[in-house]
Amino acid sequence: MMKKDKDTNDQKSESHMKHNDESKVPEDMTSTNEGEFKVGDKVTITAGHMLGMKGAEATVKGAYKTYAYVVSYKPTNGNEKVNNHKWVVNEEIKDAPKDGFSKGDTVKLEASHMSGMKGATANIDNVEKTTVYVVDYKSKDNGKIIKNHKWMTGNELKAR
Repeated sequence: MMKKDKDTNDQKSESHMKHNDESKVPEDMTSTNEGEFKVGDKVTITAGHMLGMKGAEATVKGAYKTYAYVVSYKPTNGNEKVNNHKWVVNEEIKDAPKDGFSKGDTVKLEASHMSGMKGATANIDNVEKTTVYVVDYKSKDNGKIIKNHKWMTGNELKAR
């Protein structure tokens, strides 16, 4: 059994995540109609980035072609280290090259999905060149409507 460092938090149980639906899609992102899902599609979420998300019905609000990263970082607000956070996109990283970063690179986050994320130094744990989606969904946990959740990938959604 792998021992978990008490000073870390893992994406698998990211119930600590407070959703920030005020954060906007970066202006330099390229929308696409070539992804698996289109704006307006009704989908079911198969991933559990947040409590109440897995199995929730959702509507696709945006689709963008980009590099998506799994990152680990120490929040700037002093909270515990976050491991394997899905997803941060290329356009949310300072001085991002057009052809993306590589696994193992150290970067400065400009994303603000979570408190303490913006300005944090992060390690790239994994990279996918993919279509990412913004979705609205109704939480299975508390029935709250979550607007503009960023980001989901096609393999985390299924058509309904």
